[in-house]
Amino acid sequence: MAILASADQVSFFGYHIPYLEHLGVVPVKCENDTAITRMPIKPHLVNSRGHVHGGALMSVLDFTLSAAGRSHDLTGVSMATIDMSTSFMAPGATDLTIKATCIHRGGSICFCEGEIRDADNKLVAKATASFKMLKVNR
Repeated sequence: MAILASADQVSFFGYHIPYLEHLGVVPVKCENDTAITRMPIKPHLVNSRGHVHGGALMSVLDFTLSAAGRSHDLTGVSMATIDMSTSFMAPGATDLTIKATCIHRGGSICFCEGEIRDADNKLVAKATASFKMLKVNR
């Protein structure tokens, strides 16, 4: 069951997601098959080399990709990840911007792609994913 954000909670494009709050994800935009988020670098997100951990990168990609997929109906649809393929190009050592696009939406499955760029616009990671779209019972 999806949990809608209340007035005193961070709204991740309509939903309350405590895990994303923990990561420090900042929702920026979600409309017209596109979603943009930011993830400021924080000490609890880094690995032993001081770069943002790959798991944190994959988490924010997964969310941002799924948000692009539900951008047509922000709180009427929730998403379940079917698969996700991620490629890492460079270490994430600064605040990050994540941009995702829904490239195809069928009746119950959508396909999305996205990327993470650092503060200098350097490509850090990119991903493709497919999601099962689930109707939310309100």
